[in-house]
Amino acid sequence: MIRVLLVDDQHLIRAGLRMLCDAQPDLEVVGEADNGRDAIAIAARLVPDVVVMDLRMPGVDGITATSRILADRPGTRVLVLTTFGDDDHLYPALTAGACGFLLKDAPPTDLLDGIRRAAAGDSPFSQEVLRRLVQRAVHARAETPAPVDGLTAREQDVLNLVAEGLSNTEIAERLHIGVTTVKTHITSLMTKTGSPNRVRLALFGRGV
Repeated sequence: MIRVLLVDDQHLIRAGLRMLCDAQPDLEVVGEADNGRDAIAIAARLVPDVVVMDLRMPGVDGITATSRILADRPGTRVLVLTTFGDDDHLYPALTAGACGFLLKDAPPTDLLDGIRRAAAGDSPFSQEVLRRLVQRAVHARAETPAPVDGLTAREQDVLNLVAEGLSNTEIAERLHIGVTTVKTHITSLMTKTGSPNRVRLALFGRGV
């Protein structure tokens, strides 16, 4: 069962998200918040697996709340769900530690899939947002020296599967190793490739 905390300042949005999640046998909404301050407190008390986080809220915004939640509990996954997909919202959210970024006009199935992927250690993004990340990564790679070689054979295997979009659990099953071992390899890969997050690591693996 994936424990979910819903954070949005609009009651109708939260009600719709709750109905959507409650209809799924593997999702449990353990709490709701309509502002970042309450989200931080509730996340500390209820310890959700995934926080579905809006960005623009009164008082403490979603970016600040994301940073605070992850500072207290790094294992929590924060999935941004917002109307605003511009760079001024995207990159600060990723810098704060969000694992994914979905737009509110996405189909309900994309949100449900995103929550499950986030819980499994993956990084779900709306296609529009992913295209922007790829374009920016291509530009950055053209201006940045290539990372130092030196990956082990197993690290290369993990990198290839990250590039395919597999979650940590799926990689572990494919390679017949533990999830903790996969996480260790990914941490090493990020260090060796200079990738600040899983998305950038996947792009590196694709040769972008």
